[in-house]
Amino acid sequence: MPRPLAATFCALALAACTTALPQPQAAPRPTLAAEMSLRAPRPAEGACWASQIRPAVIETITEQVLVRPETRDPATGAITGPATFRTETRQEIVSDQTPVWFRTPCDEILTPDFIATLQRALRARGLYRGLTSGQIDSATSRAISAYQTPRGLPSGTLALATARELGLIAWQNPN
Repeated sequence: MPRPLAATFCALALAACTTALPQPQAAPRPTLAAEMSLRAPRPAEGACWASQIRPAVIETITEQVLVRPETRDPATGAITGPATFRTETRQEIVSDQTPVWFRTPCDEILTPDFIATLQRALRARGLYRGLTSGQIDSATSRAISAYQTPRGLPSGTLALATARELGLIAWQNPN
């Protein structure tokens, strides 16, 4: 058997012997959107909630409306005058504003040490530039909002899911 052909045969034989190892599956983690609710939550022991008004979505529609059609020469059919249009713009509400409820860390968790750790976590992501004060000030709220807004929650109030994503609160296994 020629050498290149034998090498190809051996490579194919070895490839057939391998089996793919199963990849470990991580427990699915809820996203901010998955933890939000449009209904006010029922009070539950150890659960704290906050709400944020989701603003109305308004769409601007612009249309060109024919005012006068073009004029044509009856003999040749050539255009003697252009058509005239006017622009009409209107706004329509696509969806009304609605309150959105989401879980938050309870007040007993929001200690100065916890908030300082939150500030450091946001600083490490380039979102917080203030002092590590241990207080939720306007700079901290803006940084929280900058982190949460791209994830579907435009709020400066810390969501429980955000605290989990940042590694500030341990994930709880739902099972």
